[in-house]
Amino acid sequence: MAALPPPPFAIPPPLPLGWTEHVGPNGQPYYYNAQTQQSTYVRPLPAFPMIPQAVAPPAAVPAQKKAKKEKPLVKTPIPGTPWLRVITTEGNTFYTHTGEKRSVWTVPEDIKDAVEQLEREEALKKAEEAKRAEEERVKEVERIQSEVREMVGKRKAAEGPVPMDEVVVTKKAKVDDEEDGEDEDEDEDDEEEEEEEEEWQREAAAQLAAEAEEEKKRREEEEKRLEEEAKRLKEAEKQKGAPQLNMPSRVDLSIDEAKALFKTLLREKNINPLHPWDTSLPLFVSDPRYVLLPSVSARREAFDEYCRDRARELRQSKVKVEKETLDPKQEFDRLLKDEVKSTRTSWTEWRRQWKKDRRFYGWGRDDREREKRFRDYLKELGEQKRAAAKKAEAAFFALLKESGLANPGAIWVEIKKHLTSDPRYDAVGSSSLREELFNTYVKAGASDVTAQPSSGDPPSQAQPSPKPEEDEEERERRLKERKERAVKEREEKVKAQRTKLEADIDRSKLSLNKEEGELEFRTMLTDAIRDPQVTWDTVQPQLQKDPRFVNSPLPLNQQLHIFHSHVNALRGKHLANLHALFASHAPALSTPFTALPVASLVSSLPVTKLGYSVDQLEREFEKWQRERTHEARLAFDQMLTENAFVEFWGRLGKIGGKGVDESIKYDDIGDDNEEDQVDMKVLAKSVDMKEIIKVLKNDKRYLVFDHVSEQREQWLREYLSQLSAPTLSVHVPEK
Repeated sequence: MAALPPPPFAIPPPLPLGWTEHVGPNGQPYYYNAQTQQSTYVRPLPAFPMIPQAVAPPAAVPAQKKAKKEKPLVKTPIPGTPWLRVITTEGNTFYTHTGEKRSVWTVPEDIKDAVEQLEREEALKKAEEAKRAEEERVKEVERIQSEVREMVGKRKAAEGPVPMDEVVVTKKAKVDDEEDGEDEDEDEDDEEEEEEEEEWQREAAAQLAAEAEEEKKRREEEEKRLEEEAKRLKEAEKQKGAPQLNMPSRVDLSIDEAKALFKTLLREKNINPLHPWDTSLPLFVSDPRYVLLPSVSARREAFDEYCRDRARELRQSKVKVEKETLDPKQEFDRLLKDEVKSTRTSWTEWRRQWKKDRRFYGWGRDDREREKRFRDYLKELGEQKRAAAKKAEAAFFALLKESGLANPGAIWVEIKKHLTSDPRYDAVGSSSLREELFNTYVKAGASDVTAQPSSGDPPSQAQPSPKPEEDEEERERRLKERKERAVKEREEKVKAQRTKLEADIDRSKLSLNKEEGELEFRTMLTDAIRDPQVTWDTVQPQLQKDPRFVNSPLPLNQQLHIFHSHVNALRGKHLANLHALFASHAPALSTPFTALPVASLVSSLPVTKLGYSVDQLEREFEKWQRERTHEARLAFDQMLTENAFVEFWGRLGKIGGKGVDESIKYDDIGDDNEEDQVDMKVLAKSVDMKEIIKVLKNDKRYLVFDHVSEQREQWLREYLSQLSAPTLSVHVPEK
C-alpha cells in the first residue's frame, strides 16, 4: 500500500547546502546533489544543529555486498555517573549503564547536565586543539618564508657583490668608450643576469603574497567558525535541559506538520505496526526527521498513532480483498452446509455461536433474512435426509432380496452376520430400523408365499397379495407412534430430573438463605432497636418498614427468639453500666442506698434506658449488694482455705492430750536429743484468735467485713471448729 504524502507546507523548508531543485520531463520536481552525485524525489531537509561530539568525519565507504553489523567504536565515561557514552561504527550515539547493564538511545534525565558539561569540555578542547594547530601552521609558514629568504641571500652572496659605483662607472664607461667591444659584451652579460635575478625575485614575492593571502582567508574562515561554535555553546548553556537536536529557527513547523513528517518517515522505513517501540527505534533514529518532534513522549505518541492507523489500513485492505474475491451469499450457504448437520439445530443457539463470524454477518440485511435462509436450509436438509433414508431402505430391501436369506422363520441375529460387509447394510444408520425393515420384508415375503395358489387349485381361487403401499403406510404409522412415545418418555424423564434438581437447589438456597437471613435480621435489630424496654408488638410496625424484615426467610418463632435475645443483651449492657455506677458511689458493703446521690443516678443514661423509678432503683441496688456480699463471703472462705497459718494451728489445736503416750517428739526445733519433748496442745492453745487476726488483717477479703466484725469473728471460729486434727507420726519409746 503506497505511503501517504506528507501535508503541504505553507513555506517549504530550505534545501541543504549542495542540493538543487529541478523539474523532470513529466513535470515532477526532483533534487540533485552535485558533490555526492545523488538524486531523489524526496525533498531533503536542512541539516539540524547538533552539540559537537567527538565523532570521526564521515568518509566514503565503498559499497559492500553485505552490510556490516553496527558495533561500538568510541566509549567515553561520563564523569560522576556510572554511564558511558558510546558512538557506534555507523555514527549513532547511545548511553549505557555499567551497573544495570541497560542502554538507551536518548539522554537520561538524571545525567543530562553531566552530558552537556562533557560535551562543552570536548568542544572547548577541540577549539583549543584547532587554535594550537593554526598557530603551528602559521609558525611553519613563517619558517618556510625565512628559509626562502635565506636561500635568496645565499645565492646573491655566491654570485658576488655588484657595487653601485661600479655599475655606474661601467655604464658611464660604456657611454664614453663605445669602441671597446669586449667591455660592451661584458656589460650586456651583467645586465642579463641582473634582469633574471629580478625576475626570479618578483616571482618568489608574488608566490609568497598569494600564499599569505590564502592563509589570511583561511585564518578568517577558521576564526569565523570558532566564533560560531562559541556562540552555539553559549546558546546551549542558556537552553539547559533542551534536547540535543533542535529544529532550526528558519524552519517553522507546527506540531501537526512535524507529526505528519514523522509518520511519513515511519511509512518510508516500512515500520511493522505490530513491533514495539524499542524494537523499531534503531531503524529510524538516525534520520533527521526523527528530531522534528520536540520530546520522546511526543514521538512515542506519534508512533502509537501510526501503528493504530497502519494496522487498521492493513486490516481494511485484507477485508476489502476478501469482499472482492468472495460472494457473501455463497459464504453464508457454505457456513450452513459446514456447521448445520441436524434438522433439530436451533436458530438461537446457532446464531449465538456464529454471530461474530464474517461469513455470518457479511450477508443479509438483518437477522430476519438470515433466519429465513436458515429455516429454508433446514427444510432442504430434511428433504435430503428423507430422500437418502428412502434410498437406503430401498437398497437394504434389494440387499435382502439378493442374499436370499430372508425367508419366513429366519432370525435376524443370524442373518445380519452375512450382511455386515455390504455398504448397503451400513447405509441404514439405526440397528433397530434394520431389524424392523427385515421383519417387514419377511412378513411381505410370507404373505406372497401364502397367497400363491397350490398346484391343484385353479387360478381363480388365488388370493390377492397385499399392496406395498399399505405396508409402507403401516410402517410409517408405527414409526410415528414409536417416536411420539419415545419423545413423551424423554420429556417425563427430563421433567423428573429437573424437579429433583430444583428441589436440591431450593434446599441449598434455603439453608444458605437461613444463615444469611439470620445475620441480616440481627443486623436490622442492631440498627433499629436500641431501647431495652420495647416489646415485639410495639416495635413490629417500625420493623415492617425495613425490607430486611419484610423479605426475611426466618419463621416467626425464630424471629421472636432473636428479638428477645437482642433485648436481653441491651438490658444486660445497661445493667452492667448501672452496677459500675453503684460501685463508684458505694465502695463498701455497708453503704446504704440513702448515702447514694439518687438524683444523679436517676438522671443517668443506664437508669433512663432501663426506665427505673426510685423504688426500682433501690431494689436493684439491694439486689446488687446481696450479690456483692455473697461474692465477698465466698472470697472470705477462699482466703481462710488458702492461709497456711490458720489451717496449721487450727488443726493442731484439735490434738487431744499428748498423743498416745501423752507426749509428742518435737523434731522441728532441730535438737537431736530424743528426750526433749513438747506438749503441742499447750503450744496450739498459746496461739489464740488475736494471733490469727493479726495475720489476716492485711487481706482485702478480710477488711471488707469490718462493718460486721463480730459476725466475721464468728465465721472464723466456725471455720476453725470444722477443721480436723492432723495425722501425726507417734514415736513410742523403747522400754
